[in-house]
Amino acid sequence: MREVRIFELEHGEPAAAWRVARPSIFKVISGEIWLTVEGDSEDHWLATGQSIELPRKAVAWVSAGQTGARFALASGSERAATSPVLHLPVLRWLPRWLGVA
Repeated sequence: MREVRIFELEHGEPAAAWRVARPSIFKVISGEIWLTVEGDSEDHWLATGQSIELPRKAVAWVSAGQTGARFALASGSERAATSPVLHLPVLRWLPRWLGVA
């Protein structure tokens, strides 16, 4: 089973944090996102269409840019998550879910 969750953030909302339960793909649908993962040495500014992989148990902080943002967080099944090529199963179906394929 796969799960895709879509979120919207307004500019000025406080940064949100969550612990990633399963390896996931974070993709910006519209707007701009500031994202940092605890333990990483740099922050990420992601624009529409850009994505980043989030490992299991990571703590990610996210906030919207000036115009707000909409983004998807997608994770595959636990069986797919144990694959040596983690992101491929998710990347095969994610574009269809987001309407970009």
